[in-house]
Parts: sequence; structure tokens; C-alpha cells
Amino acid sequence: MKDIIEKIKADPRYQKNIEYGEPRSGHPEGKVKFHIADLEANLELLREKGIGEEDYWKLKFMIHVHDTFKAEAKKNSPTLHPRSHASLAREYASQFIDDADLLNMIQFHDENYKLWEEYSQTGSYDVERFRNVLKTVKNWDLFLLFMIVDGCTKGKDYSKLGWFINEVKKYREIIVNPSWVLPPTE
Repeated sequence: MKDIIEKIKADPRYQKNIEYGEPRSGHPEGKVKFHIADLEANLELLREKGIGEEDYWKLKFMIHVHDTFKAEAKKNSPTLHPRSHASLAREYASQFIDDADLLNMIQFHDENYKLWEEYSQTGSYDVERFRNVLKTVKNWDLFLLFMIVDGCTKGKDYSKLGWFINEVKKYREIIVNPSWVLPPTE
């Protein structure tokens, strides 16, 4: 996986797309490359939880791919829309890997936020949407680790992570728990 990440970093399309972004709500860092740097720092903090080498490199792969196609995406498109940044990232990732579960994690990497946003506004959420993610993703510990890596950055509400982890615990046996959510960065 390390070699694949190096190929991605050398790809001109990747290099162009990570320059995309302006500071905004949820992403005060602006450019995708700064978001990637924050996530890599988070991954290093999580290593002490005993993440194995294979999972470490899978998480690093997702860090470098998940938001890299926002520059090419149709704005505000739903997760499964072919021009959403998640679909474009999944399509790009599939050129390097054939791990269906990892590709699904890339596709659904923002679903926790969308479900939490709905829940925080209405007190409920789209149960079918949640069930779709539950049945699609297989390695829930890895997926939740990515939620923590991606969700513990400046400008994001950390409470959504604990909420989502607890929702998943109702349906799946997982090792990850809300205490793994990283402290806010300065």
C-alpha cells in the first residue's frame, strides 16, 4: 500500500486537486493538501491505540484519496451521485486497489456527518440511509477509525463522532469507542 500511496502522490491529477479549496465552515484549513496534513497528524496520534500496519496503510490511503476530487465534483451532489467527490474518489481509488470494502468506505466517508446533521436538526435520521451504510461497510473498526481521523480537525464538531460510534454499537460489535476521539487541536 505504501507504494500505491507514492504513485498517487506523484500523479499530476492528485497534485493539481490537492491545491483546491478555500477556508470555509468545517474546513478552515482551506486547501485539500492542508486537510491531508491534519489527517496524517491525527493518524499518528491514533497509532498508540494499537493500529496494525495493514490498517495504518489503508487509513493513509483513504486520507490521500477521500477529498482529493472536490475540485472536480458537482457541488452539493448526493453521496451516490456519479459526480460527487466521494464517487470520483472511489473511481480514482479503484485504479489502484480492488478492495471492495475500502472502496465503499471512501464512497460513504461523509455519511456520518450527514446522518448526524439530520439528527441534530430533527431528533431523528434516515434509518434506511444508515442501514445501507451498515450493510455496505464490513470493517467497522477501520471505518470508524477513519471517521475519527477525518472528523477531529479544526472547524468540526467532535460530538458527532461519539454519537455515530454509539449508533453503530447498537448494530455492530466494534472495538472503537467514543473515548478514542482525539482532543481538539490548537
